Amino acid sequence: MAAAAAFSTLSAFKLSSPIETPNFPSLSSSFKLTSSSSSAAAASNSPTHPFRPLKFNRIARFATAAAAPSAASSSVTSATTFHGLCYVVGDNIDTDQIIPAEYLTLVPSNPDEYEKLGSYALIGLPSSYTNRFVESGATKTKYSILIGGDNFGCGSSREHAPVALGAAGVAAVVAESYARIFFRNSVATGEVYPLESEGRLCDECSTGDVVTIELAESDCKLINHTTGKEYGLKPIGDAGPVIEAGGIFAYARKAGMIPSRDA
Repeated sequence: MAAAAAFSTLSAFKLSSPIETPNFPSLSSSFKLTSSSSSAAAASNSPTHPFRPLKFNRIARFATAAAAPSAASSSVTSATTFHGLCYVVGDNIDTDQIIPAEYLTLVPSNPDEYEKLGSYALIGLPSSYTNRFVESGATKTKYSILIGGDNFGCGSSREHAPVALGAAGVAAVVAESYARIFFRNSVATGEVYPLESEGRLCDECSTGDVVTIELAESDCKLINHTTGKEYGLKPIGDAGPVIEAGGIFAYARKAGMIPSRDA
């Protein structure tokens, strides 16, 4: 019922993203992602949205945090900045590589299992990736920014994919393009910012480079401090405040579209 309420009360709300997505009648016009390439991701159908409350230190991962969204928010604020080491992957990174099916028994609403889920993020990458994304025995990665190529997040519709990345400590993914389901799940869960690059950054950056992402309404960019180069990113649009709020249901509660849990 809460899911239905959220979507019905969001009838005027539209998420604009760098990725073009067809209209999904089954989700109604209340939750649309429109953009310029073929990706976006599916909204969570969980009425209680169990993932976000477990990320107690989410804001601490950001260099600075965006202001709390309001119903009138239409873009990411200029204060949204991410800084850290990047981890670079190639094209067609699928959900089995992000979080293999054998770990889908972990329940993100359980704090211990949520943390454990993060420890398995990107464990399905082939052996050609010599640097482990999460070190053996650790639960968090030292790479807070993930850079990918074309069709990132393809494969199954599992919400565990962006959740595992968020649990591992990833703040943002920058890719040439996304599978629509991964993009939409990222927005719906509020786990990571799925950002689209204007060029092929996976060929320009290397794992371990120190980078900063700056998101503003008119100027979004990635700065590689290791190489001294700067790259344009496509605006995240109205999806930004939803992610910053902690996902679609948290955003709807903050905007007064559905009752808060304390009500």
